[in-house]
Amino acid sequence: MYRISRAKRQTNEEKVAVAIGKLLSDFYLDLEKVGYYIARATPYLIYRRSLEVLESAKFQEDLVEHNKLQYQGDR
Repeated sequence: MYRISRAKRQTNEEKVAVAIGKLLSDFYLDLEKVGYYIARATPYLIYRRSLEVLESAKFQEDLVEHNKLQYQGDR
């Protein structure tokens, strides 16, 4: 016999997003210094990938806002 698992599993992307959220939830953390070290201490590729994540988050936020307002565009 085999077993069907219906439990929702987190993807790697969801796990990383939760981890980033937990790290950034520390209100004693100086975000400007974090940005400084990301730009200076990490390779350029990591810096660009972090910008891509932030741009994607902004796009998703805008998309949710448009959906809340029932925005349909110029159809």
